[in-house]
Amino acid sequence: MNNDNLVKMANNIAAFFNSDPDREAAIEGVSQHIRNFWEPRMKQAILAYVDQGGEGLDELVIRALSRIR
Repeated sequence: MNNDNLVKMANNIAAFFNSDPDREAAIEGVSQHIRNFWEPRMKQAILAYVDQGGEGLDELVIRALSRIR
């Protein structure tokens, strides 16, 4: 898995949900999208990337991924 592509995709999801003024709903939206549409290898790769520091990931993505673990 290419981390650059995963970061870009995750940040695009976050950009969509960042417009929601309800932060909890935005975090849940990102989390739910990744749960529903990302294959297991993608989820494992992005979680491993977060464990390595998650450089470049939107804060909303990092918070959403903590709910997936």
